[in-house]
Amino acid sequence: MAIIGVPREIKPDEYRVALVPSGARQLTLAGHEVRVERGAGESSGVSDTEYETEGARVVDSAAEAWAADIVVKVKEPLPSEYQYLRQGLVLYTYLHLAAAPELTRELMNRGVTGIGYETAQEHDGSLPLLVPMSEVAGRMAVQAGAKYLEKEHGGRGVLLGGVPGVEPGKVAILGAGVVGFNAAKIATGLGARTLVLDINLPRLRYIDDVFHGGVETLFSNPHTIFDAVRQADLVIGAVLIAGAKAPWLVTRAMLKEMKPGAVIVDVSVDQGGCVETSKPTSHSNPTFVVDSVTHYCVANMPGAVPRTSTFALTNATFPWLLEMAQKGVDNTIRSNYAIKNGLNVADGHVAHPKVAESLGLAYSFPKRWN
Repeated sequence: MAIIGVPREIKPDEYRVALVPSGARQLTLAGHEVRVERGAGESSGVSDTEYETEGARVVDSAAEAWAADIVVKVKEPLPSEYQYLRQGLVLYTYLHLAAAPELTRELMNRGVTGIGYETAQEHDGSLPLLVPMSEVAGRMAVQAGAKYLEKEHGGRGVLLGGVPGVEPGKVAILGAGVVGFNAAKIATGLGARTLVLDINLPRLRYIDDVFHGGVETLFSNPHTIFDAVRQADLVIGAVLIAGAKAPWLVTRAMLKEMKPGAVIVDVSVDQGGCVETSKPTSHSNPTFVVDSVTHYCVANMPGAVPRTSTFALTNATFPWLLEMAQKGVDNTIRSNYAIKNGLNVADGHVAHPKVAESLGLAYSFPKRWN
């Protein structure tokens, strides 16, 4: 029997929860104990009573929820939660360690086995635990950009879709992955003139085919990025290298060439950001301005739509949580290729090569799981 802990998320403006009642029911029917911190699901519209009805034990403190074999979360632990990190704990959550050296050191020093949703990668290169939140973030990025282009929010006063007789707004999307694709879907749906840049030519061909030429595509290089950013009303940063810090594609110097009142939505900010001037913001204070360009850099964008995001996320994360509970974490890491790639820290070492490279630390994967 495994004990599964579900703490309440304490990151500012984070309203998601890592397990829904149906998941609690499956785990308890399989003979495992589920401890949910009181109020953990309320912001996602899930009551304590619903968890209890499905067999979970609702506990009154974070310490009780963290006193488990496997703790499942949505976001990385904050400093006030470091006290709960301990030898032998398995932490299954979004970690984004490439941009979090302090948290990485804490996980290493305390002997935690940390499995990051964002690096759980299949043989085909897909990132199944990142996809649902990337879908949400990509769609939200255009909504946020459209809002902050309004004059009352400091924007240029541009309606992305335009109207008859007036040209539409211009959207430049850096990255043709899941975030970029979903951003393009919403931007074109609004009627914006949309450009997607990437270095992956097959992916650009796919976007060209899917949108029947309704989205322009360009091979990404410093020249095309500069030109696209200079002309855009809205720039969306949608760059991802699994486990690694996002590269700076938009430099501070480029901002001076952008239109005053233009907007940047840097979805990559949880991996350090693909814009040099990006820094993480929150839903309660989402923007800042540099060189007359509004930056929206909320690191947990899907948290603003927690009901949708919670169920989309747990649809993806739960099957592997159940597998770890049933088979044991050791056996799951050995046999599950994606979970093995999701391993970020273990035995006091960084166990993911890209995370190690980003942080300038040594990489060491435990031999017992090879």
